[in-house]
Amino acid sequence: MAALRARAVQVLDLNWAGDHTVPARSLYPHQWSWDSAFTAIGLAHVRPDRAWRELHTLFRAQWADGRVPHIVFNPEVPAENYFPGPGFWDAPATPHLPPRSTTGLVQPPVHALAVHEVFRRTGDRGRLAWFYPRLCAQQDYLAARRDAGADGLVSITHPWESGLDNSPGWDTAMARVPADPELLRVHRRRDNVVAAPAHRPTDEDYSRFLAIAGAYRDRGYDDTDLVGRHPFVMECPSFNALYALAESTLAEIAAELGRPGAHHRERARAVVTAMVAHLHDRRTGMFHARDVLSGERSPARCVNGLVPLVLPGLPDEVVTSLIEVATSPRFGLGGPLPVTSYDRTAADFDAVRYWRGPIWINMNWLLRRGLIGHGRAALAAVLRDRTLGLIDAGGSFEYYDPRTGAGLGAPEFSWTAALALDLLSDPLD
Repeated sequence: MAALRARAVQVLDLNWAGDHTVPARSLYPHQWSWDSAFTAIGLAHVRPDRAWRELHTLFRAQWADGRVPHIVFNPEVPAENYFPGPGFWDAPATPHLPPRSTTGLVQPPVHALAVHEVFRRTGDRGRLAWFYPRLCAQQDYLAARRDAGADGLVSITHPWESGLDNSPGWDTAMARVPADPELLRVHRRRDNVVAAPAHRPTDEDYSRFLAIAGAYRDRGYDDTDLVGRHPFVMECPSFNALYALAESTLAEIAAELGRPGAHHRERARAVVTAMVAHLHDRRTGMFHARDVLSGERSPARCVNGLVPLVLPGLPDEVVTSLIEVATSPRFGLGGPLPVTSYDRTAADFDAVRYWRGPIWINMNWLLRRGLIGHGRAALAAVLRDRTLGLIDAGGSFEYYDPRTGAGLGAPEFSWTAALALDLLSDPLD
């Protein structure tokens, strides 16, 4: 796999922008939050100083209320190179604004895990100490401002916050938001010019994305009374799993710094308990997104419903059910290719459209960690081999066709290259 490693390093070097890594030059020319976390994990193996700088740049844009924005805009990138750019997100009356131009959305909090992984490679306690209070502030924002359902779980205000933008898990909630074609006449998409339109969210989806984002922006990104005032309020199982995992990781970071960490473990346990109570479906054997506005769980079987496997402390029966679902024909774990983003047997499964069927490397990387954590080393080894084989054969693409393994979306995609480096350098199993 030496050639794969060399190609992965080339992708990360290509996408380095001086103080952060872009996900892909053609399609994503700014800094994305959870992309940077995954990218730093890979960089730690080959460019450790750059890994720290990646995360430092992101957290320099942290808001005063603790939120870490989902995009940090590079002022050197021409406005026409990405939409919706900084002009769309600008809300002058918004408090807590950071020193750099950002969105007001967040993304899954993978950052404590990334910081800890980079620390494991470098042993730099000074940098670890710099990040610790900022990571705590990120978690405190989510706990204090985003528990819209008052059930101990974090709510997202936009599909983009989940990272799984057009997942079928959002379909019912999205249908309540009127599609407004006028938005796409006023604001022209660029993503479906750079990438194949069949691989991207539809115009109808995109107009709803803009409407939801605009509603949150026009309120100054105020999280007060989301249930009464916002059109999209969901509890995402993968977001909450990563939120709980961040607390478990912060307990480890606190121990490294000689600080108390019991409160982190207590919060992690509470989130796991709430997830099992509110998001797990015994009938399907997996977790489902919950619409806080209606109180209903989505019936869609999506990969974010398997990601809670990363959590320590899951009841044994839940772990068993998740693995049974993952290895079933619905998701194909253990088969010739990695796990899909959506149930292969569903009538609306789409092998090429973004999060409605294709294979994503970050999801499989997380699932492998979960398998190892729950003692399924042999299955984790199979998933590692299938994931590396897919990248080796197809290149570092954004996502992949689950029928053929062909690369889809943006080529030379950073987190794919970075996580390949991690799988190559630290197999764990």
